[in-house]
Amino acid sequence: MSDNKDKTGGQDRKRINVNQDYELADWAKKFGVTKEELKAAVKAAGDSADKVEQHLKSSRGKGSDSDKPSRG
Repeated sequence: MSDNKDKTGGQDRKRINVNQDYELADWAKKFGVTKEELKAAVKAAGDSADKVEQHLKSSRGKGSDSDKPSRG
């Protein structure tokens, strides 16, 4: 079944279709990641937007700030 662009909201907005460039761009912008990072997150967590968001948040927490030199 193809993505029906006439139906917005609801179930369609809870899933991320990485094969639709406009969706990939929208979701990447929403989560503040690159398209490649989003694709990797979908591959790891599935296409549920909630699960992808959780995955991205947990991935960011793993050493992202601790690897940066402190300023001061």
